[in-house]
Amino acid sequence: MALSGIQIYKMLPQTNCKECGFPTCLAFAMKLAAKQVELSLCPTVSEEAKAQLSEAAAPPVRPITLKSNGYEVLSGNEVVMFRHEKKFFSPTGLFLRVYDNQPVEALRQAVQAVADYTVDYVGIDLRWDGIAVQANGGDFAAAVTAVRAITHLPLILIAPPDVLKTVLGNPQITQITQMEEKSAKSADQKILLAFADAENWQAMAELAKTHQAALAVQAGTLDEMVTLTEKIKAAGVDDIVITPAQRGLHGTLLANSTTRRMALKQTFRALGYPILNVAGDAATPEMETMLAAQAIGKYGGFVILDHFAPETAYPLLVLRQNIYTDPQKPIQVQPGLYEINNPGPEDPVLVTTNFSITYFSVANEVESAGLLAWLLVTESEGMSVLTAWAAGKFDAERIAKDVKRFEVGNKVSRKRLVLPGHTAVLSGEVEEELPGWEIKVGPREAVDVPKFMKQVLV
Repeated sequence: MALSGIQIYKMLPQTNCKECGFPTCLAFAMKLAAKQVELSLCPTVSEEAKAQLSEAAAPPVRPITLKSNGYEVLSGNEVVMFRHEKKFFSPTGLFLRVYDNQPVEALRQAVQAVADYTVDYVGIDLRWDGIAVQANGGDFAAAVTAVRAITHLPLILIAPPDVLKTVLGNPQITQITQMEEKSAKSADQKILLAFADAENWQAMAELAKTHQAALAVQAGTLDEMVTLTEKIKAAGVDDIVITPAQRGLHGTLLANSTTRRMALKQTFRALGYPILNVAGDAATPEMETMLAAQAIGKYGGFVILDHFAPETAYPLLVLRQNIYTDPQKPIQVQPGLYEINNPGPEDPVLVTTNFSITYFSVANEVESAGLLAWLLVTESEGMSVLTAWAAGKFDAERIAKDVKRFEVGNKVSRKRLVLPGHTAVLSGEVEEELPGWEIKVGPREAVDVPKFMKQVLV
């Protein structure tokens, strides 16, 4: 039976030393009860208490972090099946796979594209998380070296044990990393080795244990997976990643869902590990993207893809961001005064809230129409216009306050302020708060803003 936070607290040293990263032992105990941290964070817990708490305190899905030179991708540590129950904690890591028999220049271009790619999404920088290198009859060591010469994103190495052993033991391959180990940040490295199966698990487990790497385990059925994970854990490898052999939409969905349900609902430790899905094995790039999207939505901890293009990378990143956002905390835009198409002092000031969808709806309509405007985004705790107005978070006083806070009056000579149509009732109050400003009431829908600007704001 799971222990409560108070029961766990009574077994802790109760010194409030803060070495675990939490202000009090009680706060740490509550996180342990919620299975969001590991007991190993407490440096002074007694061996007796550790024995009692280890099983109860362990997260149902073991957290595993792949690291390299300051880059990290965390997987596992989830406690719910569905995000509306609480939230998901560890966004799916997206990895591009390259092969050791690719032409070197093609490999470098693919890796460079991932390394350079970043996109701003409502003030959040989104990017892919790492590179997977797979042996395919070429020079595996040269491929890993080429990747490391370009980027230090976390690595997944896919090769037979004999090939992995040569690479992991070759100082030339790890030379760049060793040079960077002068800093504490770069000294902390963890890679993922793949794949351990019924035939090679002993050799793979030995490699993972020797090099302190995580190990991806692949099996055709969940029963076989349980047998393998138990053997590998008994061999001394704790950081295990489950890789279902199924590659299709139905098989992957069934394997992922069953694995996660057994881990969370039954506390079945043999399946309580992050899941790796190989979308790159799909027959077409289109199916690959669909498989990756399914894995992001249904419990994939890491996803390997063979293709990278901005037109598919962006929607996958946005999907991941939306799914792994706390549903009780909407995605927000930073309040401020934004320029659309380089406006001048004669151009109007449109007002909206800092709910991301509201902001992008208005901004995109105005920008795509080629119109010039200032967009004042007010602080409304991430609520939409009507929701914020009903909650008292979008009113005349707040609008006037942000007009002054962001010095809007210094940017425009013709002081015109356009309110959202749904809040027309605020126009009189805003006029009182901002004497000297001309207050207009715009349309209710963002799609009608360009027409309104052309016909009314002349």
